[in-house]
Amino acid sequence: MSDNKNGMPAEKSNEQEYSLNDDRRVRVLSPGALIAKRFFRNRLAVVGLVILVVMFLFSFVGGLVSPYGQDETFNTTTQLNTQYAGITETTSRRYVAAPDADFGALVQSSANSAIAEGASSFERDGVTYTIDQPVEGVYTFSTGGEVVAYASTNLVSVPSGAETPSFDFQLAAVTAVAEVTSHAADATAAEGDAASGEEAPAEGETVDADQTQIDTLGTFEYGGQSYSVNEVGDVTDASGTVVAAVSPFAISSADGNTQIPDDLRAALLAAVETDASEVTYTAEDGSEHTYSISYDAYSSVYNVTETTTNTVYDRYASPSAEHWLGTDGNGMDMLTRLMYGGRVSLIIGFIVVFIAAGLGVIMGGISGYFGGWVDNLIMRIVDVFYCLPSMPIIIILGSAMDSLRLDSWTRMIYLMLVLGFLSWPSIARLVRGQILSLREQEFMLATEATGISVPHRIIRHLIPNVMPQLIVSCTMSLGSTIITEATLSFLGLGVKFPFASWGNIISDVNNAYVMTNYWFIWIPAGICLLLAVLGFNFVGDGLRDAFDPKMNR
Repeated sequence: MSDNKNGMPAEKSNEQEYSLNDDRRVRVLSPGALIAKRFFRNRLAVVGLVILVVMFLFSFVGGLVSPYGQDETFNTTTQLNTQYAGITETTSRRYVAAPDADFGALVQSSANSAIAEGASSFERDGVTYTIDQPVEGVYTFSTGGEVVAYASTNLVSVPSGAETPSFDFQLAAVTAVAEVTSHAADATAAEGDAASGEEAPAEGETVDADQTQIDTLGTFEYGGQSYSVNEVGDVTDASGTVVAAVSPFAISSADGNTQIPDDLRAALLAAVETDASEVTYTAEDGSEHTYSISYDAYSSVYNVTETTTNTVYDRYASPSAEHWLGTDGNGMDMLTRLMYGGRVSLIIGFIVVFIAAGLGVIMGGISGYFGGWVDNLIMRIVDVFYCLPSMPIIIILGSAMDSLRLDSWTRMIYLMLVLGFLSWPSIARLVRGQILSLREQEFMLATEATGISVPHRIIRHLIPNVMPQLIVSCTMSLGSTIITEATLSFLGLGVKFPFASWGNIISDVNNAYVMTNYWFIWIPAGICLLLAVLGFNFVGDGLRDAFDPKMNR
């Protein structure tokens, strides 16, 4: 083996002549490969890229493999206590006048005064009224030998759809019920007296009324038919059918529209009178209902609540094997909503940036290349856009879309257009500044000398040289655009139901109770939003350093 003039073996000299050291190897790399190498040397940039890949897979692939839809709701059965009816007790005398009688409020006031004084008659407006008490608790008022009104704490009610009974029938029924009630009270007192060795009082006598004759205790005749009453106040005809109810209690449905069945009405009134706290009722269709009765001393009303088994949205269900992140306030799977919400948020971010970049490149390229009055005009337009209050404009447009009741898809398109149209001035200034520095360089003089058209010079020679800075700017803008969309959706001005976005998912946390007790509603969405914005910022910083290594110095 011969040596060369440097004293080294010829074979070894040839190896060193064709080997490349690190510096020469870097110089032979293409510009794209060099940028990629610098980018992947930046650990934060790689972390950001991994985060973005995971977020894209989670949003776009996760939504495809999820067994649920983004607006699919889930139900559950629960026992609910709903207000069914209210029962009030009449504690003061109520007057019922004959159809043609003039027995108004002033006459009733005079009647109350006469009864309080123990008088047997009173005069009002030149008319003398005679007061009779056929039985304890019932007062009748007559003039000219004819009963024109009566007063009692009991009210007469009839089954649903039945006609209101006549005045005489009501008087007979009220009198008969008062007779039965008085007899029951006397019997109870007699039992007490018998136990103490005293003599019990005799039974009360029957009471007559106009067209009415009380034959035996608890029965009366009216219109040729016989009726009977009991202590509860039910008035039944000869066939045993309940034709009316006399009671100091008045019952009404909670909503004012529900028709309370007659047998249920009777059962509830009987329960109140016997101080029962619960009533079990079997409806005509065979279903069984349970009603609870409680007394509200403040309003003096017996509240009737119905316990029913209802199918409701499975709202705010805790994480489980079926729903890994639980359900939201609409009974929808939170994990699926997060996936579809990420898809919407990312799509909106990219489309807004593309719109802004397209407008910015066109306006900035024209301004930077032509200069002069064209540059002055476009820059003044940019200044005007910088002076526009973007957030108030978006809020006003959101309110206008609410008033127009636009569907969710159309609203989302308008949102992207508005955000993109308001974001292009910064990109236009960036492109203009870069083109102003590039258009005076030698390669641009060469394009002008060779006769290349102006659009060709801008698109093929100037814009590609602006792309590195443009890519960095757009990447950094993606994070802020996603934050803006999330803010608008949180305020109710962005993406609307049934579409999901990370912003309107967080907007479900509308009070402190939900925030503190249902963490699985807003924390995962906040984490996804944080990771996506961090990922775009890390990648943007990495691209900036890769395109301009001097930024690291």
